[in-house]
This record gives sequence, C-alpha cells and structure tokens, in this order.
Amino acid sequence: QVQLVESGGGLVQPGGSLRLSCAASGFTYNYNYYVIGWFRQAPGKEREGISCISSSGLSTFYADSVKGRFTISRDNAKNTVYLQMNSLKPEDTAVYYCAAKRRTVAPVQTMCVTGDMDYWGKGTLVTVSS
Repeated sequence: QVQLVESGGGLVQPGGSLRLSCAASGFTYNYNYYVIGWFRQAPGKEREGISCISSSGLSTFYADSVKGRFTISRDNAKNTVYLQMNSLKPEDTAVYYCAAKRRTVAPVQTMCVTGDMDYWGKGTLVTVSS
C-alpha cells in the first residue's frame, strides 16, 4: 500500500521560510522510478501544481507563482522529496499535497500542470500570516 506523508507545514510570517518533506513507502517499483510533485489548494480555489521533479531529479518544473522562491529536491536513498519555500507570502497559504506517478514519456511539466498523478498524500497546512 502506497503511502505519502507530508510534514513541515505550520504558521510562518510573511518573508519567512519553511521546508516541507514528503516521505514515501509501499511503491511497487523502486522509488527512483517515480515522478514526485507538490500541489496546493487554498480555500475556495482550484488545486495548483506548483513543483514537480523527475524520477532522476535532473528535471524540475515550477509554477510561475513560486518560481525563484521555492526549490524542490529529492533524496532517493531516503524515499523523500523536499520543498524549500522561501520569501513566503500570504497568498502561499494553502494545504500542500505531495503526489507521485510512475515515470512515463510525459514531461514533468505536463504531469504537474494537469495533476495527472496516481498517489496522493493527505496534505499539510501552510499558513503565512503576521
């Protein structure tokens, strides 16, 4: 049974930083066969794919809303993906989810924008407020 567990959310002031982690277990295939992504959903808004990373870690995608502020990385030895979030803004307030899909020929960007992922975590809340 696949499990994706997010952690690291919380309350932070504008301009602050947080690092989210997504720990995975139960994959049928080796963890480094999977594309991992971070998505978020704010109250009253649609889910947004904000960053995804290829199975090898060599290819990444960032939504314009987070480009230059967020950094995605992965440690395949620990089955974990991280999202370093800097210069946080109130509009970054949302529930953040990680998701996974076994790699295909589709570009990482496509999987992130469409949200075409097979496995989802339960989310962690990030609140940016003074």
